[in-house]
Formats: sequence, C-alpha cells, structure tokens
Amino acid sequence: MNGYDYDLFVIGGGSGGVRAGRLAGAMGKKVGLAEEYRMGGTCVIRGCVPKKLYVYASQFSEHFEDSAGFGWSLGAARFDWQKLVAAKNREIARLEGLYRKGLESNAVEVFASRAELVDAHTIELKADGRRVTAEQILIATGGRPNRQESLPGHELCISSNEAFDLEQLPESIVIAGGGYIAVEFANIFHGLGVKTTLVYRGREILSRFDHDLRQLLQETMVAKGINIILGAVFDRVEKRAAGGLRVSLSNGEVLDVDQAMLALGRVPNTAGLGLERAGVATDKAGAVVVDDYMRTSVPHIWAVGDVTNRVQLTPVAIHEAMCVLETAFKNNPTRPDHELIATAVFSQPEIGTVGISEEEAARTCADVEVYRALFRPMKNTLSGRNEKMLMKLVVDANSRKVLGVHIMGQDAGEMAQLLGISLKAGATKDDFDRTMAVHPTAAEELVTMYTPSYRIIDGKRID
Repeated sequence: MNGYDYDLFVIGGGSGGVRAGRLAGAMGKKVGLAEEYRMGGTCVIRGCVPKKLYVYASQFSEHFEDSAGFGWSLGAARFDWQKLVAAKNREIARLEGLYRKGLESNAVEVFASRAELVDAHTIELKADGRRVTAEQILIATGGRPNRQESLPGHELCISSNEAFDLEQLPESIVIAGGGYIAVEFANIFHGLGVKTTLVYRGREILSRFDHDLRQLLQETMVAKGINIILGAVFDRVEKRAAGGLRVSLSNGEVLDVDQAMLALGRVPNTAGLGLERAGVATDKAGAVVVDDYMRTSVPHIWAVGDVTNRVQLTPVAIHEAMCVLETAFKNNPTRPDHELIATAVFSQPEIGTVGISEEEAARTCADVEVYRALFRPMKNTLSGRNEKMLMKLVVDANSRKVLGVHIMGQDAGEMAQLLGISLKAGATKDDFDRTMAVHPTAAEELVTMYTPSYRIIDGKRID
C-alpha cells in the first residue's frame, strides 16, 4: 500500500460509494468508507426507494375507483399515514442492512463518521478526530435539497428529505418547483387525499422533457384536481396565528396551507469537505470538477454521482464508480457512457423516455419524422377513466435511426428501460416496423405506427 493505511478511502455511503467500496474490497484492496448518516445515501434513505413506495401507496385511491367498472364492490377506504411511514422505515432498514453486509463481507472498514480531507492523502474522521491516509480517494457525498435560503421563511418549508417522515399527513400543501421531484410529490400527496398546489416559474412543468409529454401530463394533473400555478414563485412564507402557513406568491396570490415544500433542485454536497486543502477544484455551484474518467484536479482523487452535478441518477453514480475502479486499479482507463440514458418520472400517469426530444431533433437534424399515438388504454375503458396514453417516436428521416422514444402512461418507466437497449444498439425505424407486436398491450403501439404523424424539415413542421 506504499505506506498508506488504505488503498482506497471512500467518502460517502450512497449507491456510488458503496459500489466502489464493495468491488474494490472484492479485488483484495484495503478499503475504508465513511458515512456520517445512514448507509444507502439519498436513493435508499430519502430518495428513489421511499418515493416509489409512496407512489404505490398513492395509486390505490384510483385503483379502488377503477375496480367498480370491473365488477368489484368495495367498502369505504381508509388510509393510515403512520402505518405507511412505519412500513417504509422497515424496508429502508432492511436495505441499509444489505448495503452494510455487502461492504463488511468484502472486508471494507466502515466508519460511522463525517470525513473531511486534511490534505491530498489524509482524511480526518470527525467522530473521534482520527486521521487515516489513502493512496486513492473517492468523493461520493451526493447532493442535498436546495433550501433557497434567500426566501423569507424558507426554514418553515419542508424538502424532499422531510416529506417522507411528517408526523401527520397534511390536509393541504403547496409545492414550489416544476421538475421531476416536485411533480412526483404533487401526485403522491394528491393521491393520498391532500389538497395540492404546484407553483412553478415556467410556462410548463418538466421543462427539459419533450413538449408533448409536458403538456399532456400537466393537463392530466389539472384534470385530477391538482392546482398548478405557472409563472410564479414563492415570495414569502409565514406562520399563521390559526396554525399552518401563509405563502405569498410573486403574482400576488396568497395561499393558506398546512405545509409548504421546496422542490427546487439539488446542490452538490461539498461544503466543509476540505476539498480546497487537498487541491480539489470545484465549480461555481460547488460541484467537484472531474474529467472524462471521473478524475478530479488531483490525479489520485476521484468523484462520482451527484457531487459532480452532471447526471443526477443513481444508476449513473454506480456506473461511474465501476469505471473509476477500472481506471484506478485495473490499468483499463474507462469513460462512463452518459449517452442515451433512459429515465422515468413517477408521476401519475408516469413518464418514460430515452433519447432526444422532438424540439432537440428539429434543431440538430435536417429532416425529422415524428410518429405519435394518443389513445385511451384498454384498462381505462371499463373503468371509465378518461386519461389518455401517449407513445411517440422521433426519427432521423435520412438515416432512419430512432433518436428518441417518449411515453406517458402505465408502466412507461418499465418500457423506457427496455427501449434504452434498442436505442443504445442503434435501432432504426425499420427495426421497429419488423418487430411483431404483442397483443393486446399498450406497448404494441410502438411497433405499429407505420406512417409519420408529421415531419420537421429544416425546422419547419409539415403535416
């Protein structure tokens, strides 16, 4: 180990850090890992996992309604918030145990402590002041919610961190933001019976997604009863004498609610890590600057995941961690592949997407074909639900390559995962056309849209 205590020391016990530590330990490296809170990071403890569990919980209200059309008669439904929170906590504890077991079974030394860099090879464990050295260091401290500290009354608002563990379910909530976190929580709270308002400064929610997806989801959410206020932001949050909060908006509206939530993105968790003492460069947002191989400005210090503020997705952090090990320990320089990342928004209905939007294709391709199907899925016929499903293919007319696939509807995220393989393999529209449909499924629309809905030539739409 060239005189160092560890071959690799990982700061952060989230998905990326744990994967790097576990696999490095399996390679026979001496590995240390420090985590100041709980093992599993944002995804397991206060992100993807509890969010998806709460999405499932919030969907049952509609499932109960839909069942009547299929001949079911149900009694009065009752929801117990505390029971959901307790069940969630048990599942997270189970997953945290698995993460810890994976590390320990590969001889990784785990420290329940905040860790800070003293210099380029030395880490101080704040729990007891102990200092250790490492030949290679990985920064995997993730991100944290943007608390918008310039907002008067921001301390009265919750973030996604606190939303999972409220003492009681509020009767009303207003959420600031229009990204996937804000949209998902708006649907969760609404599905659980909370009067929900979403406030977003833009003209449409989910600004980075394909326009058709944004527009249709927004219309569907409004039709469900979610109040969406656009072109406005929180100006001030105050306590009400009668209880609850008063939220004043930039457009002059005033909302009296039980809870206010800030879902305004996430920022890199780098404050106080001692990066400057080690010579690790950060950008204006505080993100660790890395090269194509996840190496920082210090050659033996690496960073992966949300702390780099590039692609804030758990599978990306895991993939980057594996690439770091290939580069650092196997003499196999490996770049993470950030192209064509499939993603999902667990709204209701959910969104699944991979590749570029119609708008981006129109800017980059001379001739674009757009195949679009908007239909009422079979499940909604007997239930009487009027929600529509959207399937959309964006195709380069010259190469016939499928550039993007965008879906809104049940199981859209599951479809996006499989479609990600097709697009990564370079599938063309002709490949889709040659694929036999599975009937009856909603997904069969993806391989039965033979004629373009319209084309975009040199930026101009032609119907």
